[in-house]
Amino acid sequence: MPRFFIGLLLGVLFYPCARAQYSQYKSPAELREEAAMAEVHRQEVSVLERENAHAWQLGNSTFFSRVYGDDYLGTTENGQVVTKTALIRTLQASEVKYTSVVASDIKVRFFQDTAVVQTLWSMLGTRNGQKFSRQMRVIHVYVDGPRGWTVVAGQQTALPG
Repeated sequence: MPRFFIGLLLGVLFYPCARAQYSQYKSPAELREEAAMAEVHRQEVSVLERENAHAWQLGNSTFFSRVYGDDYLGTTENGQVVTKTALIRTLQASEVKYTSVVASDIKVRFFQDTAVVQTLWSMLGTRNGQKFSRQMRVIHVYVDGPRGWTVVAGQQTALPG
């Protein structure tokens, strides 16, 4: 009889540990659903990154007002720190006219509700009547919140050539 009570007591004591380990395992259906949702999020963020480049080409400040967070903080290829307001102001007043801005080589990594996106931007345009082309590596940090995916940080690095 004492063995029974000792066994019962040990079972009660260790049940939470056993239950916690069991809850880490997910059914194949749950794993498929999580993988499908991850792919949906990856596609959403990739589309936003392409739209971001296209909005830059068009000088479309509406996109930046809608998708960039009010607390956005970025760094330009020249090392200048910019806010969302400064970015929109610069875009609207720019003498640069882009004929093409293409986002390619998009890599997305997720950390819970945060996506880190690394992209290659290829740009063609004119400045003061002079044609130019350049490429930049761009990193954007997106956070999934009540408004959907929002850009909260960015970093641009000009590539040589």
